Amino acid sequence: MTATPAPGRRSGLSPLLVQSLVAAVLATAVAATGGALTQLGPWYRGLIKPAWQPPDWLFGPAWTLIFICTACAAVIAWRAARSPGQRATVLVLMAANAACNMGWSLLFFFLQRPDWSLLEVVPLWLSILVPLIVFGRWSRRAGWLLAPYLAWVSFAAFLNYTIVRLNAPFVGI
Repeated sequence: MTATPAPGRRSGLSPLLVQSLVAAVLATAVAATGGALTQLGPWYRGLIKPAWQPPDWLFGPAWTLIFICTACAAVIAWRAARSPGQRATVLVLMAANAACNMGWSLLFFFLQRPDWSLLEVVPLWLSILVPLIVFGRWSRRAGWLLAPYLAWVSFAAFLNYTIVRLNAPFVGI
């Protein structure tokens, strides 16, 4: 005998669970790509860095928390969206942010061009601010979940600027 779902309930995974799993997989893919582009080899170790830079071990936990908050914000915004157009906006804004996030790692670590990544941090910062505002209109919680990301990237932008100032000029690609 098979159990039948209670009236009004469907069998299978709940939409919230599916949405959360999709967001988690996509956030993990972005994090893994950024991590693969982040090479802390001799070039990075040879950079002059300010005394106030956090220790390298802190970046992993910080980014993990940021990616969890970002995935949660996306799910909450998706669920708060009132139309297919708003859901498309969630996808477009999150895709733009993912591209900017990975682009920064590509420029700074992989291509070893902190000067170029300093220019790219502006679109990255905006790709966090815009969803924070848009999602925040639909759900305050979704907006606030992006605040740590914006704060971290603001700090990272100043760190990036300081590294450029201490180490310029950069040559290569």
